[in-house]
Amino acid sequence: MDVFEAFSQSRQEFETRLRQVGDDQWDLPTPCPDWSVRDLVNHMLLGTRMSVQLLAGASRDEVLAGLNDDLVTDDPVGDFVALADQMEAGFAAPGGLEGTVNHPMGEIPRQMFLGFRMTDNAVHGWDLARAIGVDDQFDETLAEQMWENAKPNAAMLAGSGVFGDGASGDVDEGASNQAKLLDALGRRP
Repeated sequence: MDVFEAFSQSRQEFETRLRQVGDDQWDLPTPCPDWSVRDLVNHMLLGTRMSVQLLAGASRDEVLAGLNDDLVTDDPVGDFVALADQMEAGFAAPGGLEGTVNHPMGEIPRQMFLGFRMTDNAVHGWDLARAIGVDDQFDETLAEQMWENAKPNAAMLAGSGVFGDGASGDVDEGASNQAKLLDALGRRP
């Protein structure tokens, strides 16, 4: 699976679960501390919009100005699809993976940024699945590719404070790639 196929698949992992959210499930808790389903979906809408802005050359200050917006409307699926289409087009455009973006955490290579967004899509798809009680398994080829990309950074991920407690140390080498990835990102499947 090439990087664009993997990215598209990761987007589908979130989108599929988003389409399954029932009207009575928006206030349910998620594996992300203090986030309801609604909060998680808003986070994904904000992150996807931020990506579109960064890929179009927006400044760090422009992006930061909107990171507390509430983007959840009566059509969160349509909103996510429209933003995700724009984000995919931005990465796929000529030069879309060259150079850097002025991310809120600093200048980062566009290829690395694509990896961040890929992980966000898939892992928050898992979070959403857990919250609403639907299938939480994602594509094994995608899981393998994401784990291979994350493995060299596992210690950094654990120490960042962004992913809960980081890896538990309880997942053995024989576990699935998805289980290893989720554990490294502070999830306890």
